[in-house]
This record gives sequence, C-alpha cells and structure tokens, in this order.
Amino acid sequence: MTRDAHAFWLRSPGAGEIRPVTLPDPGAQDVLVRTRFSGISRGTETLVFAGGVPTSQYAAMRAPFQEGDFPGPVKYGYLNVGVVQEGPARLLGRTVFCLYPHQSAYVVPASAVVAVPDGVPPARAVLAGTVETAVNALWDAAPLVGDRITVVGAGMVGCCVAALLARFPGVRVELVDADPSRAGVASALGVEFALPADATAGRDLVVHASASSAGLQQSLDLLVAEGTVLDLSWYGDRVVNLSLGGAFHSGRLTIRSSQVGLVSPARRASRTYADRLALALDLLRDPAFDALLTGTSRFDELPDVLPRLTAGTLPALCHLITYGE
Repeated sequence: MTRDAHAFWLRSPGAGEIRPVTLPDPGAQDVLVRTRFSGISRGTETLVFAGGVPTSQYAAMRAPFQEGDFPGPVKYGYLNVGVVQEGPARLLGRTVFCLYPHQSAYVVPASAVVAVPDGVPPARAVLAGTVETAVNALWDAAPLVGDRITVVGAGMVGCCVAALLARFPGVRVELVDADPSRAGVASALGVEFALPADATAGRDLVVHASASSAGLQQSLDLLVAEGTVLDLSWYGDRVVNLSLGGAFHSGRLTIRSSQVGLVSPARRASRTYADRLALALDLLRDPAFDALLTGTSRFDELPDVLPRLTAGTLPALCHLITYGE
C-alpha cells in the first residue's frame, strides 16, 4: 500500500499550501487512516491562518497532532474523519474520528481515534470536536430545568451549544447573532432566534461565543441579578473592552471562562477525554446538526478557501473538506 499523502500547511500568516508527505509504517498499536472528510473550525482556524495567536498562548493552542509552530509554518486542524486501512482487527475498515489536521492519510496510535457510531454519517461526524466543546461547556455551566438561556454568537460552537440546550426539559433557548440568515439554522436546531437589538433580557444563563467585545457586553446586559455568563470565545491577540460600571457589581454578575483543553472540573473525576469525545459522537445521531455543514470544497482548494473564510467573503459555519477516494 502506498505511503504517499498530502497535507495542508500554513506557510506564513495568510498563505497556505499543500505539501507531500511520506507516511511511516504503522506499528502494532497504530492505525493508518485514509481521510474522507475534514472540517474547518472557522473561528479558531481563521485566527491561526491570520497569525492572531498570541505568543503567550503558543503552547496552549497546540493541536494534538500539530506540526511546526505558530505563527508558521504550521500544520493545524482537528476535525478529521476517515477509514482505517491498516491496524487492529477491531478497527480495520471502520470509520473513525481523529483530532488530526487536514491531511489525505495519516498514521496515529489506535488510541487516538474513536469509531463513529452507526447512524452518524461520516460528513456529520467532523462536528465531533465542536460538539465535544459544547458538552464540556454545559458540564461547566450546569443549566437547570426551566432556565431561560441565551447563546450569543451563532458560529459553530454557539450553534452546537444551542442544539444541546434545546434537549433540556423546560429550558427556553434564544440564539442571538447579527446575521439574520442564522435564523434558519436556529429553527433547524429547535431554538428561538433574535438579532442583537431584539434579544430577550432577564436570562438566568448566557453562553457567549461571538468572540467580540460587543457580544460579551451584551451577554452581561441580558442577565438577571446573580446570573452567569459562560464565555467560550477565543479572542487571540484582540483587546476586549467591557463597561462594568452598571449592574455588574450591584447585580453580582459572574463571567466564567470555559475551554475544551481540560475536562470540566464537574466531571474530571469520572470522565476521560475519550469518554467526552465518544459522548459527542453519540449526540451527533441527531440530524439537526446537518444545519451546521454549510459549504463544501475539495482538499486541493484549501489554499484558496482559508483566505476567503478569514476575509469573510466565503460565509460558513463548518466548511467541509472532501478527499478523493
């Protein structure tokens, strides 16, 4: 079997290229995976593509199988679905998810892949890494039955959080975004939608995922007294400005960060990373998540696609990358 493959690299901020790769022979505990789909995590990957990772966060932002270093050259990405072509019998021929960059084939330890459950289409499975972020966020937030919850920012992460919250009994979820086209996505996910000017106040919990100062400020402004904003945004090297002279102190409001790099303290003693990812894949049985797959390009088009996503000329939630069979 050929060991030739190709990988997408960020050569320098704003410039990407496809490079040839020669794969190593897999060991007894490894798998060789041929990629079928990968997904572009638009917020994080466009920030990386633009060179916006702060120097202080170079280590924290490393992807599991990243090669190179920020700001570049670097091979970055973490939403990959493929088929195991060599490896242990239990995985041979299985469709698997791996936190691997955009590459046509790769060799990793068998422990690094998770089998995609029956009933989850391979294309939808690329969302597993983002749904995993949403799972961790809700372990952090611990919403209660009957809560009034707003999600500010209808990107990939915000939409995944809203989709999971829609399953909670008695919870009323409103998804807020400046893009009116996101109303259709909200409807597909089973939640309400509002433009920022029309957002409903008096919320018990607000999950912020817009990666903007304005979005974080509005998240605070929507809370009831003693409410909490769970901030999932990654701002990179951008400065965040907030006005804390209003109800922030008198209302005893809370801003709490959440990040997928560690399992939430609420479940850290009882769940592993593998458990969390397996749960995310199982949740993807719900076809509502297909609303997040908003565009498709071939792997060889990636050097052109990422600049367009970064500039905003190619709108997308999760942009799907396809690989030839």
